[in-house]
Amino acid sequence: MAVSFQDEAPQILKEYLFYIQTILDKSKKTVDEYYIDLRTFFRFMKRHRGLVSDDIDFDKIPIDDITLEFIKGITLNDAYEYMNYLQRERNNKSAARARKCSSLKHYFDYLYSKKHYIEKNPIDQLEAPKIRKALPKYLTLEQSIELLNSVEGDNKERDYAIITLFLNCGLRVSEMAGLNYSDIHSDGTMRVVGKGNKERVVYLNSACIDAVNEYMKVRPVDGVKDKLALFISRNHRRMSVKTIQSMVYKYLEKIGLNSQGYSCHKLRHTAATLMYQHGGVDIRVLKDVLGHENLGTTEIYTHLSSEQMKNAADSNPLSNIKKKSNR
Repeated sequence: MAVSFQDEAPQILKEYLFYIQTILDKSKKTVDEYYIDLRTFFRFMKRHRGLVSDDIDFDKIPIDDITLEFIKGITLNDAYEYMNYLQRERNNKSAARARKCSSLKHYFDYLYSKKHYIEKNPIDQLEAPKIRKALPKYLTLEQSIELLNSVEGDNKERDYAIITLFLNCGLRVSEMAGLNYSDIHSDGTMRVVGKGNKERVVYLNSACIDAVNEYMKVRPVDGVKDKLALFISRNHRRMSVKTIQSMVYKYLEKIGLNSQGYSCHKLRHTAATLMYQHGGVDIRVLKDVLGHENLGTTEIYTHLSSEQMKNAADSNPLSNIKKKSNR
């Protein structure tokens, strides 16, 4: 369901959302997520302060009456009570609570350091929940080859090209859906528009070039609704994120992986893992290939390698042998 803060948000919140949208150039999705997080906080605060009846559904509590004076009364303890509410009442996991904590801190920092609406930031010391960093799930080299070999049917050239780009270039599914045929250049490069409309150039290897060329030979032209789109659906429209996901799930299921938590994003992890572990790609180069904003996001693939080495050492049959005592 579409989310809009235009009518529902109080002015003191609208100013901030317009700021991150226009000045910080955050995507609409990101702005909406900030709005939802802060709306949840203000709803909690109104109930916490006894300003609404307990009979009112939490999700129906209006926030358009929130004022600067109300915000000035918020304390660090209120923020911690809110984090406790998220865990106990809304069953938010640590990652969700950490994101809401970040949204809250960014907003109050804006009020304090950018607009000088408040004399001090009451939640500057709010600590985010610790997030357990799970290692990314990915396909092995053998499974990747099996997935490519499973492609067949009326759209086999298109589907093969998409899966090849996923496994070789590590694209996000939204980036794949947004590709135009003009983004494929004759010099073997591809223009990709990532998060926040940031552009990057990806170099295509021979497998990608061959797969795209074979698809372009059969790509529909007549009756296509979006003539710029690279990948066309059976309805002659640009393939949506959902359509691409469904196609990938179909082939993953075909090789017995769909029920094991694999997805388009796992193909992105697969590309990164294969490049890092088999290709010896420098982590800083991998960051640019994947379009990561921070190197820390990419470093999970180095942790993956370390974890595998530890598991290899632990799996040695001599790993639990201890020296016999002379006593």
